[in-house]
Amino acid sequence: MEQCMMCPDDQYATIQQNHCLQKSDTYLAYEDPMGKAMANTALSLTVLTAAVLGLLVKHRDIPTVKANNRALSYTLLISLTFCFLCSLLFTGWANTATSILQQTIFGVVFTVAVSTVLAKTVTVVLAFKVTAPGRRMRQLLVSGAPNYVIPICSLIQLTLCGVWMRTNPPYIDTDAQSECGHIIIVCNKGSLTAFYCVLGYLGSLALVSFTVAFLARNLPDTFNGAKFLTFSMLVFCSVWITFLPVYHSTKGKVMVAMEVFSILASSAGLECIFAPKISQCLELSCSQLQVIGERITLAQDKIEKIKGSKKAIKVSPSTRLLSTCRSIAPPLVARSAKAVPLHPEQARAAG
Repeated sequence: MEQCMMCPDDQYATIQQNHCLQKSDTYLAYEDPMGKAMANTALSLTVLTAAVLGLLVKHRDIPTVKANNRALSYTLLISLTFCFLCSLLFTGWANTATSILQQTIFGVVFTVAVSTVLAKTVTVVLAFKVTAPGRRMRQLLVSGAPNYVIPICSLIQLTLCGVWMRTNPPYIDTDAQSECGHIIIVCNKGSLTAFYCVLGYLGSLALVSFTVAFLARNLPDTFNGAKFLTFSMLVFCSVWITFLPVYHSTKGKVMVAMEVFSILASSAGLECIFAPKISQCLELSCSQLQVIGERITLAQDKIEKIKGSKKAIKVSPSTRLLSTCRSIAPPLVARSAKAVPLHPEQARAAG
């Protein structure tokens, strides 16, 4: 009578169930179509964010860029650049260092980005609501107090991440049960409580930012972009609210891909804040290019006119004949003087 024996965790049974085969390791690699698509998207968005930052720095003196504290705009763009780049840590072969960096960098840079949006929104509200001179809130606005939201919120998130890393940090784990024939290499979060504290703190910041932006949506929208602030925070919150149930219902590479997609989508949503500034800067750049093109055309026209005037100056035939005669006449006179002999009487007289 035949007896069946269970295969070890790192092996799986054949179709005939008469032999055990070794399982292969799998992870979200850069060579994988899904990993390649995520990496290319992250790099493209990084380049786009850097281009937007360069455009705003180039046109930093126009009113649209100056409005609502351009230093906050620069901070937000730099933090979004790191948000896109941190998604690359979730792709490729994982180790303990990348597992720790994934969660730490993700929590800190997203906190900086969301707190910067909160500081911009508070600045907009104070600028339009506080008009009476001598009030304490007006003094807060003039002193730049909303800017202190960024270091305070970031310090709280750093403290949470530090406690997480000291108590139960992330580590490399394997999942041999989710997919038949494969061992999934995953980054275990370590302490789920600490992970949800970091994520919950980030979500509360996003919720506060969305609430303040929503209340400021009807303010005069000449330079403040309150509606774009509201829309960006709505996209950010929607992405992460959708992420939680999907994250818990998927396994393996799909779970990691969903995490990367949420990072990229929410960061791209925050970049929508700069839509009015980008349009103004592009219009100014186009007008400058048009002026440069017109100047180049005028310069080319002047060069063509100068060339045409030089071609128009021609020597007449009589002038050319006269100059030829002047150049030939002296040698001919000298030759004739040497060639004509003197008469003998003239020679004696001369002697």
